[in-house]
Amino acid sequence: MKAKICGLTETNQIETCIKYGASMCGFVMFYPQSHRNLSLDKAKELTSINSIKPNVAVLVNPSDAELNEIANLNFHYYQIYGDLEKDKIYEIKKRNGVKIIKALTVDSKKDVMKYKKYESVLDNSDIFLLDSKGYERSLSWDFSIINAMPKHLNKMVAGNIKIEDLERVSKIADNLIVDVSGSLETKKKKDLTKIKDFLLKIKEINERN
Repeated sequence: MKAKICGLTETNQIETCIKYGASMCGFVMFYPQSHRNLSLDKAKELTSINSIKPNVAVLVNPSDAELNEIANLNFHYYQIYGDLEKDKIYEIKKRNGVKIIKALTVDSKKDVMKYKKYESVLDNSDIFLLDSKGYERSLSWDFSIINAMPKHLNKMVAGNIKIEDLERVSKIADNLIVDVSGSLETKKKKDLTKIKDFLLKIKEINERN
């Protein structure tokens, strides 16, 4: 099991993620509804700090203008929410030279099957994210329905995942990535102790298994 810590906004948060073994660092872009949204200047500053783990730009139906604005920033993945067609996803992937995390918002097995729409343009280095329909609000759902997807696909899950959920989530699928943000905050700010404890719990589970 791996972890992507999302919605990072400060240098010490990134340093904590790297120190304790996060697999990816996520940054919210062009989404002012979220208190985690970053300016371009702040995103440039924060992504330049991290040269160890992949940086992920979290985007909702990004426009061409927005994609141009972040094209030269140190992002390795674009995590794309929304209803862009698969050809547009492929175009973004090739034009900006990034890997894709395609987010599918789900609350039923029927929703999970939307992966088929994008399977032909995502390769073995890309990832499918199954998330709740809450966007910036972290909502729980039945993570076990991801097993409706083929085992060979890279899978990430999000949706109000707390440290006490990790034992259960770890048993759902092999090599699963958990995407977490809100449960690691105190008063809408990332809590360094919560990040540390969450990542150490994942390490403990992995070592035991």
